[in-house]
Amino acid sequence: MSTKYYLEHMHSLVWKHGFHAEVFVVSALVDMYAKCCDMRMAEKVFEEMPVRNLVSWNSMIVGFLQNKLYDQAIFFFKTLLLENLTALDEVSFSSVFSACANAGNLAFGKQVHGVALKLGVRNLVYINNSLIDMYSKCGLFNEVAKLFSNIGARDVVTWNIMIMACVHNHNYEDACNSFWMMRKKGSIPDEASYSSVLHSCANLATLYQGTLIHNQIIRSGFVKNLCVASSLIKMYAKCGSLVDAFQIFEEIEDRNVVCWTAIITACQQHGHANRVVELFEQMLREGIKPDYITFVSVLSACSHTGRVEEGFFYFNSMIKLHGIFPGHEHYACIVDLLSRAGELNRAKRFIELMPIKPDASVWGALLSACRNHSNLVMGKEVALKLFELEPDNPGNYVLLCNILTRNGMLNEADKVRRKMERIGVRKEPGCSWIDVKNSTYVFTVHDKSHEKTKEIYEMLENLKELVKKKGYVAETEFAINTAEEYKEQSLWYHTEKLALAFGLLSLPAGAPIRIKKNLRTCGDCHTVMKFASEIFAREIIVRDINRFHHFTNGICSCGDYW
Repeated sequence: MSTKYYLEHMHSLVWKHGFHAEVFVVSALVDMYAKCCDMRMAEKVFEEMPVRNLVSWNSMIVGFLQNKLYDQAIFFFKTLLLENLTALDEVSFSSVFSACANAGNLAFGKQVHGVALKLGVRNLVYINNSLIDMYSKCGLFNEVAKLFSNIGARDVVTWNIMIMACVHNHNYEDACNSFWMMRKKGSIPDEASYSSVLHSCANLATLYQGTLIHNQIIRSGFVKNLCVASSLIKMYAKCGSLVDAFQIFEEIEDRNVVCWTAIITACQQHGHANRVVELFEQMLREGIKPDYITFVSVLSACSHTGRVEEGFFYFNSMIKLHGIFPGHEHYACIVDLLSRAGELNRAKRFIELMPIKPDASVWGALLSACRNHSNLVMGKEVALKLFELEPDNPGNYVLLCNILTRNGMLNEADKVRRKMERIGVRKEPGCSWIDVKNSTYVFTVHDKSHEKTKEIYEMLENLKELVKKKGYVAETEFAINTAEEYKEQSLWYHTEKLALAFGLLSLPAGAPIRIKKNLRTCGDCHTVMKFASEIFAREIIVRDINRFHHFTNGICSCGDYW
């Protein structure tokens, strides 16, 4: 029998036995309907109650919250506030703080905070957790830090909220520090703690710290938790160790879609496009239904291997076979797929026929293709659209500059750069970092701040001579804002080359060199990395903003197209 039948049967029994006037029984009936996602009936029962108490009101507020009807939850709290100020308890406050957090209603949340202070209930852990969470989700990290530092009693939920607040604010180092402080203070991490801190390690690409947390997970018994296992896969993949990611995946017994998607995405990020398709087909054979994110990775893999027909087959199967409506990310993948195949006009027509309005990710994929194929006319047209959609994104201006430069239009490129200066749009300064003996060393362009600066630049000169003997020719179009006679030399001051030289000097012979970069790696650096991997017989792994590049024996995993 259906859930609806049982609900109606229980409701009838309440009336039959004369309990419809009992406030506790009817409050439980409201709660029952709310938990069964029937807020219409919950509200009807509530309105018919002859007498209501705080439990009745809280049942409605919590019900609206659990059913993601945040504005209604706030409205009921306001009504309760008007009826009886002193009746509010920690359930009322924590629920409305959560509703404000999810609705983004910071203004009312601050008013409720004031009421909580007035009534003296702010020192309850349950309320403080919801309050901190509200400020975190509303983007007030400084307020979160202040509240957290003033809280006396903290439980694991308090620590988790603080860690997640750091993650949302991109303070990944603080998130890791909070995790270790939580351990030191005696709080035992749970699933949320481990997942959040692993996410931070992944973004920092700190393999050493990630392995320490992995050890903690093994000791605590969370290694079989699917959420934690998926986070471990993502962490190892983003730290450049696909082997470890696969080992975690193989050890998972009952894999769900999150686990499969994690390993499929890992392979896609590392340039193993064929493996992505193989895993996806295996996942389907095992009866696991793919989700929205799975298809983003699969379509991206198809675009990087030139599988145009296969890519369209998977794209069309989203709705027909799996009931998933494509989003902007999927459309951007198809545009990229067509563009990489050299079909720029077809890609543009595909955008114009999209059933949803194309966003910056879709047009951005086409602009990147225009840069790769030096298509000046279409590049200008697409760039103008992107300038309207996201006028403060420096990447679009830089791409247009590259297209103009490649077509010999240096004056036009200078005009674009001057426009960037005029409107205050600045390209993010490039930097690369490398870990040696558990210490992180950061390099900026033409960096001379390191103790081994002399040795680093000597190594660069040596490397330059060696790669030239192998046939290296400088790709000077990647030397931006540099006088023509200095373009070739300026390429050797790029951050990833400095990090490479330092790695060659500092890491043991034969050890892999892992470099992280905050921007997309340039074509000239990519070429040098390939030569260096062959000359020094070293595996060089570069993680840029888009993907991983594994250089071995003069070959890159991306197939020279990224």
